[in-house]
Amino acid sequence: METCAECGFEPAEIEAEETPGLIRRFSALHRDRLVGRAADEGRRAELRVRPQRGVWSPLEYAGHLRDVYALFDRRVRAVLSEPGGVLEVIDHDAVVARGAYDRLDPEALAADLGACADRLAATLTGVRPEQWPWWGARAGERRTIEEIAKRAVHESRHHLMDVERILASSPGASVGC
Repeated sequence: METCAECGFEPAEIEAEETPGLIRRFSALHRDRLVGRAADEGRRAELRVRPQRGVWSPLEYAGHLRDVYALFDRRVRAVLSEPGGVLEVIDHDAVVARGAYDRLDPEALAADLGACADRLAATLTGVRPEQWPWWGARAGERRTIEEIAKRAVHESRHHLMDVERILASSPGASVGC
């Protein structure tokens, strides 16, 4: 994994053992954005709007992140049960489109997002030090448990930036959004 030029995520700056706490923290921030905006009926619709072609809405980002947490939990569990095995691959754009994520209930999605984050964090908390380098193959590329965990943190951080950018630029945005 390399540094993300867009959000500044630097995987070398975090230890594998920190990832469960970071996943829970970022998940809580995502849920706060959803529930806070959904509580204001006048601004609830902003969660459903794509700001431009090719950019998901805040609800779509949240649904995607929920799916990422669930997928990464399955991948880590797969590596723990069969090191070196083949890992599941998903077309995230297709899943978001088929799932009509822009029409999901924000509060229910926030709860699901939290549950998936907690499940992944709990799985990662159970990883022993000698297991972090264990790997599985995703589309022919090796992914260690440590990489999967750090990718989960990166997805969390990056998509929080995406959502905050969208909500800050929405017509009803105010300082502190």
